[in-house]
Amino acid sequence: MRVTLDRLPDHEWAHVLIERDDHVVYRMHAGPVTDDLPHDLVHYAVEDALGMADGIWGAIAGGVVFRSMTHISGRRPPHAAERSAALIRQYRDQIQRAELIGGFVESAAHQPDADLARLAAQSFKGRTSEMPNLEALAGAVTAVRRAESEWRQLPIGGQRVLEWPAHRRIALAAGPRAREKAIARRRR
Repeated sequence: MRVTLDRLPDHEWAHVLIERDDHVVYRMHAGPVTDDLPHDLVHYAVEDALGMADGIWGAIAGGVVFRSMTHISGRRPPHAAERSAALIRQYRDQIQRAELIGGFVESAAHQPDADLARLAAQSFKGRTSEMPNLEALAGAVTAVRRAESEWRQLPIGGQRVLEWPAHRRIALAAGPRAREKAIARRRR
């Protein structure tokens, strides 16, 4: 999946162009531009650094269409809206976890001398099972800092084009009807 972010002048309304592997293109509204790294690019850097398939970007690659996304071109698969809703239901906890981790890493990246272990313990209090290990979090913090530096060096009118790996995306679990159909096909 190709993800394109345009570096616009500050205070303009930003968007992300998403070209999925199925050739469907969406524009995702991203809020006003500032010198800071766009929130969607923070998620990209964090989820990529952590190898997450079940975060925001893995969800979009798998067929989720969030409310902030507008269809631009390409033929959407049959029942795309139903599939998107089913994926969101199935992966709700993982997507919320990705938001939590992304917010934590973004905050930690802006605190150069922060004690990552202490910050993580505070942020993930009561949810330590959702916390990546500290080494992985440190790598994600580094990835966000690098992405922010690259973003700030990008000239107005420039683009950042990224490729989300095809193997990192969510998929619907086979329900009882899907299993029955698969068994019937094998019997033929």
